[in-house]
Amino acid sequence: MPKLAADQFDVSGTEIFFINHGGFEHLKVRKRGDLIVIESGPDGDKFAHARLRRVTKQWWTLEMPTHAGRWENVPIRAPRLEVLQLLVNDFSWTLAAVD
Repeated sequence: MPKLAADQFDVSGTEIFFINHGGFEHLKVRKRGDLIVIESGPDGDKFAHARLRRVTKQWWTLEMPTHAGRWENVPIRAPRLEVLQLLVNDFSWTLAAVD
């Protein structure tokens, strides 16, 4: 079965989600294969905050970066908006602006 890629609709929806939740203006969203990457910072010096991986047509998982620069799965599997809501509610400290 081929992998499902994230599409522009998912990226736009994620950007709108952060705009509607205020305080996240520093975040940028991009797609990479089956991933939606949430990052901040200038081009060439990006800081990755989190990423969502599409595992089926409607289900996504959450991954967070470790201190060693690797990605760790968070035991969350839900529709994209629900994963984003959990990210904002339970892991908002990971989305803070980096100076």
